Amino acid sequence: MLLALATGAVLAQAPAGKNLSWAFPTTVEKNEPPVPDPDGPRHLPNSTKAYTQAQIDDLSNPPDWYPDEHGPAPTIVTSGAGDKGFACGSCHLMSGHGHPESADLSGLPADYIVQQMADFKSGDRKDPARMNAIAQATTDDDVKKAAAYFAAQKSTANVKVVEAAMVPVSYLGPGRMRFAAPGGAMEPIGNRIIELPVDLTAARTRDPHTQFIAYVPPGSTAKGEMLAKTSALPCVTCHGEGLRGGGNIPRLAGMHPVVLARELYNFQSGANSSVAGELMQTVAMPLSDEDIVDLAAYAASQTP
Repeated sequence: MLLALATGAVLAQAPAGKNLSWAFPTTVEKNEPPVPDPDGPRHLPNSTKAYTQAQIDDLSNPPDWYPDEHGPAPTIVTSGAGDKGFACGSCHLMSGHGHPESADLSGLPADYIVQQMADFKSGDRKDPARMNAIAQATTDDDVKKAAAYFAAQKSTANVKVVEAAMVPVSYLGPGRMRFAAPGGAMEPIGNRIIELPVDLTAARTRDPHTQFIAYVPPGSTAKGEMLAKTSALPCVTCHGEGLRGGGNIPRLAGMHPVVLARELYNFQSGANSSVAGELMQTVAMPLSDEDIVDLAAYAASQTP
């Protein structure tokens, strides 16, 4: 089973007729609880950097909390393409690990990233909210530089998959991230994946070390493993043992499961009609909503 990951932000609209707000965080929900953003510079452990929240939220100049953890970053990653495109590091972070609203690019094959950007530019992959415009504004040379940079970043597990029948009540806050609502109220998970940061403040500062808990329905990882190994085209056929990818095939292991689920829905809806997308449409179309959640949960639970 070949799965092309989203290299950018979220598709502007979920498939019609389904409530998939958990997978397509495109708007901030009404009556969201306030997120405390203290005045003055913010700091992170073992970092000499200091940024105000306004600087942290600047999509054309993302914070680089730990510059010693990566090599020199190209301008497209740190500043974007003039006034027409956000800096790559704003959504995907300087480490490439991203958050549930954007893909983890760390360690992905450079050629694969280049191809995804070409698909966004041509419109074969649709993300009118951001990536189509960003790809149009980005030169081929800058794409190659960004791809090489993110391919060189180390992939690490920053998502813990936890099966649970009840999950914290949550809401979409700044940065299109989901946070646990104050008060500790719980609700049934249903057929959803709910990803929450372990530390809300760290997530708001776009700390590349932020850890997430991905709550999934009970039994979903085992069912996803069975489906991944026994389908007509087993995932391991293309993505390799442990779903770690290889060659020009991306890894699925350790990815944000919300991103994986979202992309399966994009294949079903035709939002991704690239060459790889055409193959994945034949795989994704028979999948039920439960199958999608199960597959995403299983892949995310694997060690990258």
